[in-house]
Amino acid sequence: MSRFKRLTIDDIAEMAGVSRTTASMVLNGHAERYRISMETVERVRAVAKKHNFTPSELARVLRKKCSQSIGLVIPNTSNSNQGFLAQELENFCLAQGYQLLIATSNEDAEREAVSIAQLAARQVDGLIVMPCSSEPERYLPWVERLPLVFIDRYVPESGIPSVVTDARASVVGLLGPVLAKGVDELVFFGGTPGLSPSCERLDGYRQALSEGGLAEQEGWVFERDFRLETGYALMQEWYQRHGRYPQALFTTAITLLEGVLAFIRQHHKMHEAPQYLLTFDDHPLLDCLPIPIDAIDQDCRMLASTSLELVLALIRGDILSERDLRVPARLTHRRLVV
Repeated sequence: MSRFKRLTIDDIAEMAGVSRTTASMVLNGHAERYRISMETVERVRAVAKKHNFTPSELARVLRKKCSQSIGLVIPNTSNSNQGFLAQELENFCLAQGYQLLIATSNEDAEREAVSIAQLAARQVDGLIVMPCSSEPERYLPWVERLPLVFIDRYVPESGIPSVVTDARASVVGLLGPVLAKGVDELVFFGGTPGLSPSCERLDGYRQALSEGGLAEQEGWVFERDFRLETGYALMQEWYQRHGRYPQALFTTAITLLEGVLAFIRQHHKMHEAPQYLLTFDDHPLLDCLPIPIDAIDQDCRMLASTSLELVLALIRGDILSERDLRVPARLTHRRLVV
């Protein structure tokens, strides 16, 4: 049995010497309507404050049929980009009078399904998900239950509204100047095959190669997942196979880049590395590295605000004029390419 005492409205009423109904009216802001004396109001509030008590949120949700909360499911809060996104979204939610509840999937579809179910069970008013599966049937049943919006990724043929970065154009813009410099080897470390960001970033890579007049060679493209340890493993496997680093390397996520840098630091103390290192996702700490890394900086603020606007519109019952929105990214060039 827990040693912690869970206070109820009955406990507050008893300590304040009033009825349960009176305590409830005071703490739910209805004292004036029911002409409860100021002396009683102050006594009830003082007891509640002393014991850090607030009325049951569950009871309020059941009574009003809304929770003033939004659920967010993302793969991993240790991913800096996803952490920034969650922080921005929480700020926007608070500004709109909503609480953000966060769960993680760890890029596991079954864990994601459990997280969505748990948030729905907590009666969130809407749900924002960064999907880790490309299977529409995993998400469509929830559309009948509550407003659902995808962020940063989308699921083709699901019809579920989404807000994503314009990845293809961003990748072409990032890689183009390096290819124009005369690079003749550009390796691609990608994430989970089939997911929308994986597909679009690979499409952008191949478009950049085509526009740069460089034919893709066998053994240049590797796709596995977005985990840090995968970036390390891919870099290790390449180096063991070739005995050197690729001339240019593009990683499709900051986590993959972290793994690559971990290998370089561990084995070569950052003194040996790809001549050109580029990545999707940016971080201020990249400014401090001895290796210049060009990056695609996603607009987390715009992704967060736009996805929240969509889910709030669905909560209100509005008809969405646009269901799939793309947000432009910024390019950070740390290496001077002439």
